[in-house]
Amino acid sequence: MHKNLARTLALAISVGTLASAAPAMAQTKTLTISWWGFNGEKLESLVLAPFREQCGCEIVFETGNNGERLNKIQIRNGGGVDVAYFSDSFSQQGIELGLFQQIDQSKLPNLANIYEMAKDPQDGFGPAYTIGRVGIVYDSEAVTTPVTSWNDLWREDFKSSLSLPGITTTAGPMVVLKAGLYKGTDAFDDDTAAFEALAELKPNVVKNYNTGSEMINLFSTGEITASIAQDFTLAQIQAAKPSVVWADLEEGSIATLNTVNIPVGAAEPELAYEFINFILSDEIQQKLAEEGVDAPVNTNVKLTPEQASIWTYGADVIGSLERIHYGKMNAAKGGWVDRWNENFGM
Repeated sequence: MHKNLARTLALAISVGTLASAAPAMAQTKTLTISWWGFNGEKLESLVLAPFREQCGCEIVFETGNNGERLNKIQIRNGGGVDVAYFSDSFSQQGIELGLFQQIDQSKLPNLANIYEMAKDPQDGFGPAYTIGRVGIVYDSEAVTTPVTSWNDLWREDFKSSLSLPGITTTAGPMVVLKAGLYKGTDAFDDDTAAFEALAELKPNVVKNYNTGSEMINLFSTGEITASIAQDFTLAQIQAAKPSVVWADLEEGSIATLNTVNIPVGAAEPELAYEFINFILSDEIQQKLAEEGVDAPVNTNVKLTPEQASIWTYGADVIGSLERIHYGKMNAAKGGWVDRWNENFGM
């Protein structure tokens, strides 16, 4: 009887041990991130590996361009993803579609060290983790008079030597706004004058580009001497054409913000908050900037002049940037596409 009782107790203990172990194994959490997938090796070593160590979690990804990934989240009614990386024009679309949660800033203590522009760029939703800019770049050897204004795009000395971003790119609709201002109007209110200005600009335009590599090639072959560009392409442009410089515009460049949001159907929202706070930290922001991955939004990041030269960096630069109202932009740009293509023959 004692042997049978011992066996029974041993079996009970064994079963109890397995039962208690099962929840422990099940407690491993998975964070699902939707992002572009660029700089994968650097992001793995600088961000993902240390975060896995901190959270004890697994990380899986959805990758693709802004439109593809936003569409997936929309199809799932805001589900399937815990952290969503988007450029601000697309995160605004997600907000308008009701796909993202409003952010509880008390769960992101590292926001205390973030530039004001990045803390709450879209009225209660996700912060920006990096700030870029759209401006004008030009070949300082070929262009004798420096570019100091957006209106310089219409100068006669730029005839058949300018490239513009295509209307469906991030920067394309911004050209329409600047064309309106060239005529003294707000294209959001009345775009007629803006498209008149674009017709006047057409003789200067060699080509509209849809990728950064297209624009860089136009500089390297000498087909263009100036272009509208995003700053993350500057280092690549200068590698192909060292004499290209970023124009210091009297009106300022245009801010572009990449944001991180938590979808409404996130399975691990608390883990998502932990991750967002992590990527806003002094240490991670410093490393990403030093390694050429992202411009910092953390005010404690200190860069050398050489490191800073490729980034939108520092209070003075960030304070000079113009913000775009993406709600108005998203409402207007659909109607601009056909008129743009009619003008430029594309």
